Amino acid sequence: MKIALIAITRNGNALAAGISEGLPEHSVTVYSLAKYADGHQIPFESLRSLSCSVFGEYDALVYLCACGIAVRMIAPSIRSKFTDPAVIAVDEQGHFAVSLLSGHLGGANALAGKIAGVIGAVPVITTATDAGRRFSPDCFAAANRLHMVNPPAAKEVAASIVDGQSVGLRCGYAYINLPPQITPDGQRDTGICISADAAVSPFRTTLHLIPRNVIIGVGCRKNVDSEQFERFIMEKLNENGIPFFRVTALHTIDIKRNEPAIVAFCRKYQLPLRTFTAERLRTAEGSFEGSAFVLRNTGVDNVCERSAAMGGRIIVPKISGSGMTFAAAEQDIIIDFGRDADE
Repeated sequence: MKIALIAITRNGNALAAGISEGLPEHSVTVYSLAKYADGHQIPFESLRSLSCSVFGEYDALVYLCACGIAVRMIAPSIRSKFTDPAVIAVDEQGHFAVSLLSGHLGGANALAGKIAGVIGAVPVITTATDAGRRFSPDCFAAANRLHMVNPPAAKEVAASIVDGQSVGLRCGYAYINLPPQITPDGQRDTGICISADAAVSPFRTTLHLIPRNVIIGVGCRKNVDSEQFERFIMEKLNENGIPFFRVTALHTIDIKRNEPAIVAFCRKYQLPLRTFTAERLRTAEGSFEGSAFVLRNTGVDNVCERSAAMGGRIIVPKISGSGMTFAAAEQDIIIDFGRDADE
């Protein structure tokens, strides 16, 4: 998580330093009002100008000041809970860490709790599902890497749960820790459908959740054009009905780890690139389309299918074109209704 800590007092500076040290797993930048900056922070003159410039650049903004100040600073930039960053206000004495914006999807609730633990503060969470210790569809989706096809339906699911009603479930995957508010009953008016097929609507109001669990396996000739490579991948996904949001990683052989087109694609779309030795790829289970040419040049008869299979079950076998190859696999997953969003 990319976090900006914003301090406007000398006490705030000291508090920001402690918070930064307590969040080593995150990328933290500390901003300080210029007259209090001591060389360890990035100085700024106008809090309003800084707030506007960093709002879209960080996953989370943490203001070391009163809630009212933070609210006024972010107000002009707020658009949607599906795109806005997490925003937290911590009073300069470090008594409270208040989740202000994007509590569920943005992770503000979880981060407020984490910051509170670091500085010994009280986390303040006001979202209805959390306050009532009820199931939150937003947090559940984020924790299990599920894409919301129709976000407005999440409001109806949450509202039903807050009102004490149970909601139905249709799930195409194994699941555990089902909460009492969710029932595998197709007779409910409102429910959740977890499936790769967004057309399945078992309830009058159906919240469609699609797993992000597709691995792309690729191979390509040396110095293939980056734009051509990107078009090839996108075309093959589209032709096989795989929305890009389902893709969670790109796999290939280790000798291609620095191939410019592959590196550029992963960097552009912020995808993990995982590579495997030829020896490791030869251990992949399954039946693959072999190539004598690929075997001579890489030490393994098939790169794209075998590398994709290192992440799951092949759902799109090898497709070749213009010196590039593509395959896709689906990871086996277990939906955990008890998983925290920050796990």
